[in-house]
Amino acid sequence: MIVSSPYDKLLQSLPVRELTASVPGIERRASDTRYWEYGDPAATTTLVLVHGFRGDHHGLQLVVAEMLGDATSSPDLRIVAPDLPGFGQSAPFRDGTHSLSAYVGWLQDFLRVLAPTGRVVVLGHSFGSIVVAAAVADKLAVDEVILVNPIAAPALSGPRGILTRLAVFYYWAAATLPERWGYALLQNRAIVRVMSVSMAKTHDAQLRRWIHNQHDRYFSAFANRQVVMAAFTASVSHDVSEFAAQIRQPTLLIAADKDDITPLAAQYRLKTLFPNATLRVIENVGHLIHYEKPKPAAACIRDFLAAERPL
Repeated sequence: MIVSSPYDKLLQSLPVRELTASVPGIERRASDTRYWEYGDPAATTTLVLVHGFRGDHHGLQLVVAEMLGDATSSPDLRIVAPDLPGFGQSAPFRDGTHSLSAYVGWLQDFLRVLAPTGRVVVLGHSFGSIVVAAAVADKLAVDEVILVNPIAAPALSGPRGILTRLAVFYYWAAATLPERWGYALLQNRAIVRVMSVSMAKTHDAQLRRWIHNQHDRYFSAFANRQVVMAAFTASVSHDVSEFAAQIRQPTLLIAADKDDITPLAAQYRLKTLFPNATLRVIENVGHLIHYEKPKPAAACIRDFLAAERPL
C-alpha cells in the first residue's frame, strides 16, 4: 500500500535523472552506486546528500522538494542523492565489510567519480552525519558541511539509551539466527512500526501514516543482513564529536529539540568542538526532521548557503 503525502505533486513536478556511478578503488568498494540528480546539472553549487541508517535516497526527498520546488529560492543548485552501498539500489561492498572506514572511502571515491565543478557542499543525516564528518576529517574536498540530526554523542548515552541497547540485541539476534529467521526478524513489519512510532513526534495523523508507510516501504531495502548488522555496529560505535575538531570548513548543524537519539545539550556541546560551526534548532520534532520539518530545514540550508564567507 502506498500512502499519499502533501508533497506528492511537488515531488512529481521535480525533474530528476536516475544514474549509476561505477565507483573504482580497492576491492572492498561497491561496484555500482545508484544516485538521483535534481536541479541544474550545470549549477555552480553541488549539494551531495548522505542518508541515514537503513534508509535510502527517498528519506531526503522532501528536503530536495523544499529546496528546488520554488525555482526562485535555489536557482543555481544541483542536488545529488545516492543510496549508500548495500542499501536501496546500490551494490554492497564486495568483501562485505561495511565499516565506517569503508563508507568514508566510498564517499571520497564517489565524489571523485562525480567530479563536481564549482562549490561542493555535503550533507549527512543521522548515520550519514557520521559518514560525512569522518570523510571531511579525512580530507574530503568540500567547501561546506551540513549535518541534520547529527549523532553528537555515543548512541548508548542518549535519553533512550535503553532502546539503543535493545536495538543492539535485536540486530545481534538477526545476525546470529539461521538465515531465514534472521531475515524475518529484520523485515518484521511490527518491529519496523515500533521503530517508526518511537521516532515520529508529529500529531498530524496523515503525516504519521505517511511516515510509517515510508518506513514500511524502504526500511528493509538492504542487500543482506550482514550489511545491516555491520552498518548498525558502525552507527553505534562512532559519533560526530570524534571528528569535529578536524573539520575546518563552515559547518551547519540542524538539530531537533525532541531528538531521542541525541539530547539537545549534546548538540550545543558538539557545536563548541567545531572550529567554525553554526547550530540551528528546529522545535517540536525529533529524529525525523527530514520527514516532519523539511520546510524549516530547507530554510536553514538556504540561509547557510547564502551567507557571505570571509575570503
